[in-house]
Amino acid sequence: MRQVWRHCHAATMAGGGYAVIERAAIVTRADRIEWIGPEAELPGVDAAHVHDLGGAWVTPGLIDCHTHLVFGGNRSTEFEQRLQGVDYATIAAQGGGIASTVRATREASEDELYVSARKRALHLLRDGVTTLEVKSGYGLDLPNERKMLRVARRLGQTLPLTVQATCLAAHALPPEFRGRPDDYIDEVARRMLPVLAAEGLVDAVDAFCEHLAFSPEQVERVFQAARHLDLPVKLHAEQLSSLHGASLAARYGALSADHLEYLTESDVLAMAQAGTVAVLLPGAFYALRETQLPPLELLRRHGVPIAISTDLNPGTSPVLSLRLMLSMACTLFKMTPEEALAGATVHAARALGLQATHGALEAGKVADFVAWDIAHPSELAYWIGGDLPKRVIRHGALLDMAALA
Repeated sequence: MRQVWRHCHAATMAGGGYAVIERAAIVTRADRIEWIGPEAELPGVDAAHVHDLGGAWVTPGLIDCHTHLVFGGNRSTEFEQRLQGVDYATIAAQGGGIASTVRATREASEDELYVSARKRALHLLRDGVTTLEVKSGYGLDLPNERKMLRVARRLGQTLPLTVQATCLAAHALPPEFRGRPDDYIDEVARRMLPVLAAEGLVDAVDAFCEHLAFSPEQVERVFQAARHLDLPVKLHAEQLSSLHGASLAARYGALSADHLEYLTESDVLAMAQAGTVAVLLPGAFYALRETQLPPLELLRRHGVPIAISTDLNPGTSPVLSLRLMLSMACTLFKMTPEEALAGATVHAARALGLQATHGALEAGKVADFVAWDIAHPSELAYWIGGDLPKRVIRHGALLDMAALA
């Protein structure tokens, strides 16, 4: 069934910039864009519906390419403790930090995790997100990693969202492996990943390369297992220190390296050569009161695609708005609104390996787009908070947002 969406302006994001088509029209057929261009050049089509968008600005559906959306409990009390001067080491020694989320996630049933994750996913959907990634990493054993990934799959089946599931079992050391990180990496690489991949629960594999998590050598063993299973890799890298994890990720052709505050020029060069996307996470930067900025000029100079994401998680980035991250990317990282929007569309799609089908308004790509009641696309980064009036179209269908409550 063809539909025509007219009386709009389009920021297509093709090529990584606004790539504006003024006075535009879009023809969709089923779940794909069949044609897009100036309305004056609209070809004659037999359309079942013609939608007047009232002069709205249309962008691709936003893509949140790095989230930890599924988890048990929350860590709001720890947030309050940190504000009162209690350091992270003390909180962790009291059983807090990631260990508290692991404990709460293990104790929660799959249904309980789904219900809480669905609420968070709806916040993102109402913000204009039509595609997102969900990482595991708070189970840290096979049954609970499986449980988290099953919830990610369920969200994609029950909500009008495209959901990519990433196995982040190499996120932290579980308590039962205390003092035995190499044994745990063996468990992840030799047992967990093969089983979860065979069950169809994994689209990509991630790890946390940091002095308080896993070494580059340990991460490489996880990457080797992923390669054997023909799964793409991603990496939490250079967030707190420089271990050159981003260069390791690039050697394995990683889809992305994420955080990157301590990225070096040699890492940037490796990423540029491999086509690895830099995913910047201003929410975590803000929440942790970080002062080391990611090297934006180096990334620009060497042509590394830059994506922006929420890093939605219960400890260091309890963020429920990707659009807010666009604003923070501009104010904190000195990106332009155009760069920020590209970071949540075309480059975010590449960070998930979806660049052939998502992230830009082009013929042949999936018909996921948002019609915003704004005067210019820069407003998506300009307004801080709030709910901008919008219409969300996913797979060619206008969503009834009220029905999703």
